[in-house]
Amino acid sequence: MALNPLPKAKNPNEPGPLLRALRLGYGPFAFAALFGLVSNLLYLALPLYTNQVYSRVLTSHSLPTLMVLTLGAAFVFLVSSVIDHYRAQVLTGFGVVFDAQLASRTFAALFDAAVRRQGTRSQSLRDLDTVRQAVSGPAIGALFDVPWIPIFLLILFIIDPLIGAITFFGGIFLVVFTILQERATKEPMKEATNAALQSYVFTDAALRNGEVVRALGMLPTLGRQWARLRHISVAAGVRSGERTSFYSGSIRFVRMLIQILTVAAGAYLVMERSIPSGMLFANMILASRALAPIERIVGSWRILFEAMQSYRRLEATLEGYEPPVPVTQLPVPQGGLTVENVSFAPQGAAALTLINLNFRVNPGDFVGIAGPSGAGKSTLARLLCGIWKPNSGTVRLDGADVYTWDREDFGHHVAYLPQDTELFTGTVRDNICRFRPEATDEEVVKAAQTANAHEMILRLPKGYETELGEGGQALSAGQRQRVGLARTVFGDPKVVVLDEPNANLDNDGEAALNQAMARMKERGATVIVISHKTSAFEHADKILLLNNGQMAGYGPREEIVKALTERRQAALQAARTRAVRPPAAPPGADEAPNVPAEARP
Repeated sequence: MALNPLPKAKNPNEPGPLLRALRLGYGPFAFAALFGLVSNLLYLALPLYTNQVYSRVLTSHSLPTLMVLTLGAAFVFLVSSVIDHYRAQVLTGFGVVFDAQLASRTFAALFDAAVRRQGTRSQSLRDLDTVRQAVSGPAIGALFDVPWIPIFLLILFIIDPLIGAITFFGGIFLVVFTILQERATKEPMKEATNAALQSYVFTDAALRNGEVVRALGMLPTLGRQWARLRHISVAAGVRSGERTSFYSGSIRFVRMLIQILTVAAGAYLVMERSIPSGMLFANMILASRALAPIERIVGSWRILFEAMQSYRRLEATLEGYEPPVPVTQLPVPQGGLTVENVSFAPQGAAALTLINLNFRVNPGDFVGIAGPSGAGKSTLARLLCGIWKPNSGTVRLDGADVYTWDREDFGHHVAYLPQDTELFTGTVRDNICRFRPEATDEEVVKAAQTANAHEMILRLPKGYETELGEGGQALSAGQRQRVGLARTVFGDPKVVVLDEPNANLDNDGEAALNQAMARMKERGATVIVISHKTSAFEHADKILLLNNGQMAGYGPREEIVKALTERRQAALQAARTRAVRPPAAPPGADEAPNVPAEARP
């Protein structure tokens, strides 16, 4: 088994994983910029071609000259198209590298945030896709053309200052409108996105509890709540759309006005013989090319804005995740657990759930954990399995902190069955072997037999190859629990932690569970069972009592059961005494002459 050292303190100046992945794009972005340089230089062939046609061909009526110019221009734009294609390929390739750097880490960070109860969902994976598409798609390509705006403006100023001035001030108007659009649409777009995300999360939760929704008639009320979120999203989207439409129309008008003014100014300069007639349309082409990047950025603004929001959300998800560091291989554990001064409170809780717990479980012991609801039993189970980290104190397995063990290796030797058994989409066999491709049929069948689920599985339509829907829909709650138990004992783990394993079982199922736990104990596994039913502790060596997060007792099963029985009997006797005791007489009743003595209390 492997042990992870504690993570080192983070250097605040060290870039995060998202920024490091973006820095891998320096090379591809440089090539894309170089390709943009060549492409924009080649684009100058179009105004040159137009000028030559008007200046030479139309005056000389030379067909060979027209053919040579046309073929030359066509070849130049063929090369430009090939270069644009390779620029897109370079950016797409970077998108693949970017995804490879972050996809697995994001996937792992989602589960890390889930066990820390931070309410994260698979939205982070969609955020990753949004950022990847933005940094490798047409939107980023428009940014590479922005540096060419002043170059085309300089060419226009060289042709004539009037043409250059019209284009320059027109470009300023476009930039101003773009900034105004960003400010006007930022909040509505953000509000629409957040409300949409809330409605998706709300819908997912409602669908997961569809049976309860139907049984309790909650669909109308849930529908109103969903409709409220949907209305906020749509209304904010409409406001954003209206403002975007206004500014987009204004920007389009300015673009067309610039082209008209460029043509008008060009015609005036031709009439004044300041420029040749061939430059009339060449000016319009150059002005259009100079301002095209601004319009492309405006057209891609929504994509860029959503990418910025996704970047911040993704950065927050990855920021709190510390991936495993190189590990030291430890021997297979014997199964001894030690809880040393452990206190714990879930994130956001006002008080401690567990307070200063100290106890030891010897290898091969069968320990039952009992106590009232809310005593902290399930929390203790998660701490024993290293799912959560104590606020103070340490849980140790064979002397090593369970929270720092390599999780994959840890799962081979410590197994956990939660109170709510969830199965994954796949076959029964896949779920039992935990989707491990190297698992053999013998190991799968052995796990099912240990859990006393083999006969039940054989009665399924396709036995071990029965396909399960989302959450194991093909099985009843009891069947899911027994398949989950088979998954837990797969691979003969050294420590088995079961949280309410008999919650959904009938009498036959409970008997099968007790037999399975006896088998685990016989092969030397350390078994921890949480249950409200004392029948689950039939084979227990010790029982741990929890009450309000504190240890109320820990010792041999017979002693704890005897103490519990005596406590219950005393409580029942006290309740009976209170029930049969007559009410106290009011003050002065003993002195009342008209009350018979035998009637007085």
